[in-house]
Amino acid sequence: MKKSIRNAFGLLLLMSAVTFVSCSSDDNSSDNNQEQPGTGSEFVANPQDFKGNIKSGKVTLDATKTYNLTGAITIENGATLVIPAGTKIVGTGGTSSYIAVAQGGKIEVNGTATNPVVMTSSNTTPGSWGGLVICGKAPINKAIPSQAEVTGLAYGGNDANDNSGSIKYLRIEYAGANFSSEKEFNGLSLFGVGKGTKIEYVQIFNCSDDGIEFFGGTVDTKYIVSTGSEDDSFDWTEGWNGTNEYWFGQQRADIGNRGVEADNNSSNHTATPISNPVISNVTLIGRGEGSEPDAFKLRVGTLATINNVVLKDFSVGFNVEHDESIAGIENGTLKITNVKFENIATKSKGKNTAGTSVDVSGVYTESASATGAGNGSSLPTWAQGWTVGL
Repeated sequence: MKKSIRNAFGLLLLMSAVTFVSCSSDDNSSDNNQEQPGTGSEFVANPQDFKGNIKSGKVTLDATKTYNLTGAITIENGATLVIPAGTKIVGTGGTSSYIAVAQGGKIEVNGTATNPVVMTSSNTTPGSWGGLVICGKAPINKAIPSQAEVTGLAYGGNDANDNSGSIKYLRIEYAGANFSSEKEFNGLSLFGVGKGTKIEYVQIFNCSDDGIEFFGGTVDTKYIVSTGSEDDSFDWTEGWNGTNEYWFGQQRADIGNRGVEADNNSSNHTATPISNPVISNVTLIGRGEGSEPDAFKLRVGTLATINNVVLKDFSVGFNVEHDESIAGIENGTLKITNVKFENIATKSKGKNTAGTSVDVSGVYTESASATGAGNGSSLPTWAQGWTVGL
């Protein structure tokens, strides 16, 4: 009887030991091929070497850690990357260091006014890393699908309400790395992004190309700050149609091209869908005289309806080119209302497709009481506290 008890006790100890070893092995696994508990994803976010493809499930970063972006992060179809308030991501790899959302993937940036998410670089020079690229399935006026110019990811489709996630209180700094003289990242690039995607309270700071560029799509934005970009503060092309509120753009004293550069399709000015956003409450501050000193450059067939605008320190307010955009002035589909000019030498100028100068002053109406982004040419209240360099 005692021998049986001893044998049973020994067997119990052996089974317990095996169970303990097995559980310990599972709990501390660092195998990237193992599904991470509670996420449905095999991806492991390594703060010291943050890169790779998130192929499935949901990956949530840890706001107490700094993530060194040593290569590309690609969020693939069916996967989601969640970035909590206060998270800092530091790009360290030039053109190879960027975050991209592929068609069907999602990004959730959950910053707050007191604790924004920051995507930046260890090198505080514009163009030190790629930036944030989102590719959706919304309409564009190019071949569907097309390939994003810097990531090669597909974009464009027929789903105007496509959802690539949500972004709130995000600051993107020192992005826009150059592949070549013809190809470079923007701070925030939106390729065929749909209206189901939410983008609010974003600052792009000291980017080497455009602050934010829309390549077609239907996405709406609110409360966007674009400051210190070496090219344009805001840019759209390829049939973008969105409804947008509260844009504040400011150039650096030494560099910067246009406040807004707006195109439809440079190869086919009447390609559909035609770029035709609705935008309200805009302030653009230039650097005075410069090589391309336009507050707005509207050309190659773009249309737009824009209201409540303050323009300051540009040589030209509205520069309109090409027959198709000029026709929009005549029929009311390209119009900017309630504009206040401050230190603008030439309020408007234009030329048709043949290159002949034409009167385009009908593109705007003036209002001395325009408030722009909310506080005239001063920083609006909604942009205070979570932005930098202003």
